[in-house]
Amino acid sequence: MLQVKKDLLAALAGELDKLSPGAGERAAFETPKVAAHGDYAVTAAMQLAKPLKANPRALGEQLKAALEATAPFQQWVDAVEIAGPGFLNLRLKPAAKQQIVREVLAQGDHFGYQADRGENVLVEFVSANPTGPLHVGHGRQAAIGDAISNLYSTQGWKVHREFYYNDAGVQIDTLTKSTQLRAKGFKPGDECWPTDAENPLAKNFYNGDYIAEIAQAFLNKETVKADDREFTANGDVEDYDNIRNFAVAYLRNEQDKDLQAFNLKFDEYYLESSLYTNGYVEDTVKRLIDSGYTYEQDGALWLKSTEFGDDKDRVMRKSDGNYTYFLPDVAYHIQKFKRGYGKVVNIQGTDHHGTIARVRAGLQAANVGIPQGYPDYVLHTMVRVVRNGEEVKISKRAGSYVTLRDLIEWTSKDAVRFFLLSRKPDTEYTFDVDLAVAQNNDNPVYYVQYAHARICSVLRAWQESGAAAAALQGVDLSALQGPQAQALMQLLAKYPEMLTAAADGNAPHDVTFYLRDLAASYHSYYDAERILVDDEPVKLARLALVAATAQVLRNGLAVLGVGAPERM
Repeated sequence: MLQVKKDLLAALAGELDKLSPGAGERAAFETPKVAAHGDYAVTAAMQLAKPLKANPRALGEQLKAALEATAPFQQWVDAVEIAGPGFLNLRLKPAAKQQIVREVLAQGDHFGYQADRGENVLVEFVSANPTGPLHVGHGRQAAIGDAISNLYSTQGWKVHREFYYNDAGVQIDTLTKSTQLRAKGFKPGDECWPTDAENPLAKNFYNGDYIAEIAQAFLNKETVKADDREFTANGDVEDYDNIRNFAVAYLRNEQDKDLQAFNLKFDEYYLESSLYTNGYVEDTVKRLIDSGYTYEQDGALWLKSTEFGDDKDRVMRKSDGNYTYFLPDVAYHIQKFKRGYGKVVNIQGTDHHGTIARVRAGLQAANVGIPQGYPDYVLHTMVRVVRNGEEVKISKRAGSYVTLRDLIEWTSKDAVRFFLLSRKPDTEYTFDVDLAVAQNNDNPVYYVQYAHARICSVLRAWQESGAAAAALQGVDLSALQGPQAQALMQLLAKYPEMLTAAADGNAPHDVTFYLRDLAASYHSYYDAERILVDDEPVKLARLALVAATAQVLRNGLAVLGVGAPERM
């Protein structure tokens, strides 16, 4: 059906060019708002009426007659109807809709993919500080970032997944001090370990049990691996640097385990510390000063970010000589651009909203050729977790939040991914643990996966007679005439356009919506027409349709990083 649509669009473009040279470039089909009006709508007559000084209805009649005379319209269109002031509604022949089944079965796992566009995109996500286990918010970010990366892959982009480690700064000192105190035998609640929420010093310590685990591993002189490098503790509680290096490596290893449980792999882990050791931060400072967009005030170095749309100027280097977070962020993004990534997407929490304007301002002020609006941002809200009807706010191990691994252990990797992708990133979301493990139609991931498993069961029953799935590609599909079959094929045909729109809008939630609609359409078809009937041509046609449906369900779930079980 995709080829059918291309042929029909080409015919429409040709006739529009005859009416007005160049108009064919804007040839397009729209989806009628009311399904009963047809399969495609053409509004070109109304758009051309004014420049051609013609009556839109009369122009529509002229275009209708011209289209009906073309070979593609004669082959694939059952009727062209004119409505209102000049709308053209097209009704496709059943044979046109049936072509989508052949296309899906022929293209298999790559159905919906676009040609290689020869462009690179870097998607940065998770980027958690190496100071604790990954929490549920990181999980939402991981699911969104991985799905967006998969969407770009379907559209011909070469995708680079990157995790940015803030392995420098105050939070690392806090981690080190907390681990050192635990190693010395102190614990939260002791006099040297303030926990009073009203005490400003309380934030200088991490209270979770995982800190005790790190301290014990340090005292045991254990070796941990991070980024293919090993770090061994020497057990000396006074060796601050060794504690620091070991604690960071330990937590990076722990976060790697969280990501493995989520079946997520990154192409690169980029260290903030490397921006300093490689001189990129100092080079960025020099560029910004040379650009004339900086000034000194109260002993601090400021960027005139208001000249680039920010609401106020920003401090780059504080009076004590230390840099603010903003400056290494600018240096990091300059390096992204220099590494050949003309398109960059950052997945971050909504609490990072304020960084967007200042980072973009810094990139423009640096004057290195980076286009305005670089990089793109996708912001997500945090997640509430509800279990047994009550909100779960803390994890004993983490001390103050539910970890990603908790959620996976309570439910499953597939449920966590699908649920966290089932809403727009910037909308509040409540993760219902009980719903995520329920085996009924109220559970969206179960509903979609069950549709796939149900089809696999039908195909297994057919193949028990010795039949091969490959035999379905060339079968006669003319028996697929019923309304449920027609609706199912129409929905299959929308999959590639849905993928393209979801990638363009960084909107993986659209894939979850589509899959739920497709599963519902299949269940409706299954209830309406028995598949394994005695009539062989009818049986094969129906088997081809459900096999194509299973393929698209599988493809869509793969974009989300969710499995497609064959048995449930």
